[in-house]
Amino acid sequence: MTVEVGQKAPEFTLPANDGKAVNLSDYKGKYVVLYFYPKDMTPGCTTQACDFRDQKESFEELDAVILGVSPDPVERHEKFIDKHGLTFQLLADEDHKVAEEYGVWKLKKNFGKEYMGIERSTFVIDKEGNIIKEWRKVKVKGHVEEALEFIREQQ
Repeated sequence: MTVEVGQKAPEFTLPANDGKAVNLSDYKGKYVVLYFYPKDMTPGCTTQACDFRDQKESFEELDAVILGVSPDPVERHEKFIDKHGLTFQLLADEDHKVAEEYGVWKLKKNFGKEYMGIERSTFVIDKEGNIIKEWRKVKVKGHVEEALEFIREQQ
């Protein structure tokens, strides 16, 4: 399955780094920047998370919340957050069901090996719960600024 711009964002409930369950619907009335990333503690994912951390206040000023999702368990998210001072929630999609719903669980190739994993992707969900922007196969450099600028344009 995959989602598209203009569709209602699939609802989900996932455990967050703070031990609480997070529902997408908890954020109705706010913009949600939902980003899927492959793995905590890896170079590209660390850069992306730190870029989101550094722009968190700018997103908040636009009434937007950042949620990161990977297949890593909550305990690994906690270590990642502590190590890099991350200031937003990371959600554990260990069975990759949410990644599959959003169409980001893909066959990947690395050094000649094939495996299933998350294709780095970001979705902006509007205040009514609709997907209004998607980026797939995200390149980390400059991406957070691009997402921030998109939300600015919605104001």
